[in-house]
Amino acid sequence: MTAQQTTRARKAGFAAFVGTTIEWYDFYVYATAAALVFGPLFFPSDDPVAETAAAFATFAVAFLVRPLGGIIFGHIGDKLGRRRSLVLTLMLMGIATVAVGLLPTYSDVGILAPILLIALRALQGLAVGGEWGGAVLMSVEHAPADKKTFYGGFTQLGNPAGALLASGIFAIMSRVGDDFIRDGGWRIPFLLSIVLVGVGLWVRYKVEESPVFEQKVSGRKQSMPLAFALRSNWLPILLGIGLLPISTGGYYLATTFATSYATSPNVGISETLILDAMTVASFVEFLVTLPIAWLGDRWGRKRVMYIGLITSVATFVPFLLVMPGRIEPLVFLLASLVRIALSGTYAPIAAILAQMFRPQARYTSIALSYGVGAAVWAGFSPWFATLLVGWTGSVWSVLGMFTAMAAIAAVCTYFAPQHSDEAPVTESFTARTDTTEHTIR
Repeated sequence: MTAQQTTRARKAGFAAFVGTTIEWYDFYVYATAAALVFGPLFFPSDDPVAETAAAFATFAVAFLVRPLGGIIFGHIGDKLGRRRSLVLTLMLMGIATVAVGLLPTYSDVGILAPILLIALRALQGLAVGGEWGGAVLMSVEHAPADKKTFYGGFTQLGNPAGALLASGIFAIMSRVGDDFIRDGGWRIPFLLSIVLVGVGLWVRYKVEESPVFEQKVSGRKQSMPLAFALRSNWLPILLGIGLLPISTGGYYLATTFATSYATSPNVGISETLILDAMTVASFVEFLVTLPIAWLGDRWGRKRVMYIGLITSVATFVPFLLVMPGRIEPLVFLLASLVRIALSGTYAPIAAILAQMFRPQARYTSIALSYGVGAAVWAGFSPWFATLLVGWTGSVWSVLGMFTAMAAIAAVCTYFAPQHSDEAPVTESFTARTDTTEHTIR
């Protein structure tokens, strides 16, 4: 790898990190607000569980439209370039997030308030549906074959960084006063997004286009990306969806649902305590994400994924079980351990998914896999987990669901193909341009 290629790879990795940090910050600000205040502000009811479930239902809306975002921005990314698509997704996310911060509540305009909230949440979903796949491809396609998991980790690093910013600002606001967040403080994190988006756009404009797109896609005759993806990539797309239960859904169970469960009347942990624990956990996850991605190139990205799935179950179970005891050191410790374990499923997923598809229609294919997977696993996990606790009266039902999700992910990881970007380009540009690596990596 030449010095120029190394510089391009580093710039692409940094741009992916900055962009996904902003996107996930916007996403997690909404998730935290949904767990803490959106229920009574936008869906007032005599039943606190119903309020929370309704707020989480709007949280799920974004995941339902993510596949559509993947199709729209995947088409742009496969036809016109990854870079152009990523600039558009960042702008859309920023506009939607700032608008949420300006919304009137139910007490101001009645039913119009939740309708507007749902519409803006849908726009966030469209943006994220196109963002993640493009950011992954920019970082992974710039990287050499033996460092794809590491550079893909820069995209994944944006998740804990965004969560750290989101939970951190809510943790700070919770110290101002018991009612500060509910009385309008919740708007501040949404409005701050406009500053972050400006920084992100500046960084992304300075990054060059993906070399794989330039060499193997740009200027070549190709079919409609969506049609090609559904015709030639349907099996890896299904396997990609099956890879994601813990990387996406498990993550929201350990963060959004855990925050709601901890502060529920039956458990009674203070908002400040659980937000502090989540902030520390996000920081720990931020520290370990790149080292785990580095291990993916040394040990094999699939092997790291298996380790992450096993340890995620082993840490999530005691994390929820210790909460009713309100032993603060254990809550902090297990919150961080869960996030380290989840990093084992999240850090390598960028490279695994990217290399499951050949260059043609790769953006559309990875966006569909991640968008549908997130819709199925992440969009409904906090909502369904909340209902499970209400139906069964026990958190063990949620732990059983989490374990089953991990088993599905392990099976699909085993069967996931991995392709090489080093194969020569053919003029025919058929589906077999690249070769499959039959290894555990």
